[in-house]
Amino acid sequence: MTLEPSDPEHLHFWSFIDYAVERVSRELPSIDPVAMRLVFTLHRAANMVVYDLESTVHRPRGWSWPGFRVLFAIWLSAPVEAKKVAELSGMSRAAVSALVNTLERDGLVRKERAAYDGRALGLSLTESGQEAIASAFLAHNEREREWGSALSGDEKRTLIELLGKLTTHSVDFDARHRA
Repeated sequence: MTLEPSDPEHLHFWSFIDYAVERVSRELPSIDPVAMRLVFTLHRAANMVVYDLESTVHRPRGWSWPGFRVLFAIWLSAPVEAKKVAELSGMSRAAVSALVNTLERDGLVRKERAAYDGRALGLSLTESGQEAIASAFLAHNEREREWGSALSGDEKRTLIELLGKLTTHSVDFDARHRA
C-alpha cells in the first residue's frame, strides 16, 4: 500500500522509511533508493539502540550517552590524555572537556597534569568511577545481549562483518568522521 501525503497519520517511525524512499524516488528518479534505504535504516536502528541504552542504563545513573562513552574510554585506556579520549569516543575535544569537568565534579574522574608535558591532562577514574563504570557496563552489556538476541550467532557475525566493510570503505570516498 502506497501512502499518500494526505494520509500522514498512518506513518510511523519505521513506515516513514518506505514512504520516504518511494516519495523521493518519484520526485528525484535519479536517486539510488537502495542506498537511501540502507543509510536511513542504519541511522534509525543506531539511534534506537543508543536511545534505549541511554534511557534504560545510563540516565538512571545520572549519565548521558556521551558521558558513558567518555567514562568507558577512560576506563579502558587510563591514564589517557583528554585529546585521546575525544578520538576514542568520537567526540570533540570541547565536548570531552565539558563532560570531564562534570564527571570530575561527580567524583568519577581524576585529572592530573602529564609529567612529560604540563599542558596535557592525564585522565583516570577514581575508585568510585571504576566501580560505577564496571557496574554500568554489566547492565549495558545485558541490554546489548537483549538487542542481539533477535539474531543467530552467524547473523551477528555477518552483520558485524558487513558493518566493518561499510566503515572500511568510507576511506575510499574520504567520508568525514571525528578522529
